[in-house]
Amino acid sequence: MSSPTPLKFLMPGYFALVMGLCGLSLAWHRGGGVLGEMADGIAVVLGLLAALVFVVLLVASFLRWQRYPAALADDLRHPVRHAFVAALPVSLLLLATVGVALGGAAEPLGPLWNAMWWVGGLSQLWVTVWVLGRWLAPTVSAQSGPGGLWPSVTPVLLIPVVGNVLAPLAGLPLGHGLWSALQFGIGAVLWPVMLALILARRIAHSPLPDRILPAWFITIAPPAVIGVVLAQWAAPLPVVAAAWGVALFFLLWVASLVRRIAGQPFNISFWAFSFPLAAFTVLTFRVAELAQVAAMQTAGVLMLAITSIAVLWLGFSTVRGLRDGSLLAPEPVAAITPVSA
Repeated sequence: MSSPTPLKFLMPGYFALVMGLCGLSLAWHRGGGVLGEMADGIAVVLGLLAALVFVVLLVASFLRWQRYPAALADDLRHPVRHAFVAALPVSLLLLATVGVALGGAAEPLGPLWNAMWWVGGLSQLWVTVWVLGRWLAPTVSAQSGPGGLWPSVTPVLLIPVVGNVLAPLAGLPLGHGLWSALQFGIGAVLWPVMLALILARRIAHSPLPDRILPAWFITIAPPAVIGVVLAQWAAPLPVVAAAWGVALFFLLWVASLVRRIAGQPFNISFWAFSFPLAAFTVLTFRVAELAQVAAMQTAGVLMLAITSIAVLWLGFSTVRGLRDGSLLAPEPVAAITPVSA
């Protein structure tokens, strides 16, 4: 049965839709060198759709904040959902990246992309400080429950902490090379730290609740985005290819979860598939361009097809979930407790 107050349950994680659509737009744009002008046309349509979804979610989120402030406060206190706040600034960074990639950094829309990039980048930095600042709070143990901080250590943390590596994608074409490098460095340094903590939580404490299993796919995104940025900085091919290899490893590693994830009822966390797959697709095309290897071009086209099918399925499933009331509804409570010694 449909929830009587669906707006109350519009958590920030819904901005993952914008991230996925932007990523797919960038993937089609990068595939234009192989697929021709048709790819750029599809990229423009996806970019416009991402912008529309962003505006709708932004307005709806503002209304939710006005009408259900307690629901937003619950999200900000939640050990997992609080990290999804970063999906908003990341969406801004990606929309600016799509705008620069498709329309260029010059007039007439260049100032708009520039403003979006600054707002997104500075907000992303603030969210990173806020999320990690929770770890230093004197009352963190009492607020986090018996598991302490460990319940909050999930792959979702890669969005606010490592999302800073996205800054150069639009920042370099916009002429903000220095700040892009500063923000990229934050994400690049914190990535292995967060990855180690996530693996430690999984091995020594408890597995992720089944409902957020798709979040493991987020581990693909950091090395993929880092590789794309390194290519923008004209890094040597072996360095870019090394980042591609790391991203490929994580893709193969988490692919074993697909069957378990498919057995779960659809929820918004399934969108965790979208942007990482798109980022890996973009990097695959970049390596193909640098290496001039036909097999890599074929791999890029294959990944573009897989990512497009995945996002199309996610879109249809989201529309169906909104229509039948299974989305924008109370989430089942998952017990997140450490395994006793």
